[in-house]
Amino acid sequence: MSEDKVVKLGAKRGGHHKEEQHDSGDEQELVYCSFCKRPNTQVLKMVQGPGVNICSECAMIAVQYLILNDRMPSAEAQQILDAFWGKARR
Repeated sequence: MSEDKVVKLGAKRGGHHKEEQHDSGDEQELVYCSFCKRPNTQVLKMVQGPGVNICSECAMIAVQYLILNDRMPSAEAQQILDAFWGKARR
């Protein structure tokens, strides 16, 4: 599994936090999704923000809902989606 299974937003790059210093991979900090309550061991990725966490599955559901609800993303959102999916296909 990738070291980046839990992505911490707002964390300083290059700095090591106490919970990030697990080199063995055997010991893993449990982080739970604030929406579905699943731990990071049961999801693909987890994004950790200040006081809230969201797993990749819940994030995808939220994005799909927002896009379908608005029918059409704004021009700025469409540029971000195009840039993301363009990189993902390469």
